[in-house]
Amino acid sequence: MKYLIPVAVVLLTSPAVAQMQIRDADTIVVSGTPVRLNGVDAPGPGTRAGRDARRWMVNYLNGRSIECELNGERTHDRWVGICYADGEDIGAALIAAGHALDCRRYSGGRYAHLETPAARSRIRRASYC
Repeated sequence: MKYLIPVAVVLLTSPAVAQMQIRDADTIVVSGTPVRLNGVDAPGPGTRAGRDARRWMVNYLNGRSIECELNGERTHDRWVGICYADGEDIGAALIAAGHALDCRRYSGGRYAHLETPAARSRIRRASYC
């Protein structure tokens, strides 16, 4: 029998280092490592809502220190984790701002109470959530 042991890896960047990129609203690259925000269902980058969400992320994260706690899982080329900007959960902020939805399947409902009615009516929830 094989057991998986969760691995917690912390990635850090600070405004002075500025080694952070934003691929789209639910994927950022911290210190060269792509991170998929766990439990966040953001619209795709090919949509207006997706472009608006990415723009919001760029403004929100500008000049802030980023810390990510990876859970050891991967999806495509990205690690999965929860990231914080100056100690604030980025996924929670993105959802509360109306640019994404909670992906209950992966979050366990952690962000459901933060969803806005406008986001629920405007953003189509991914089938995998």
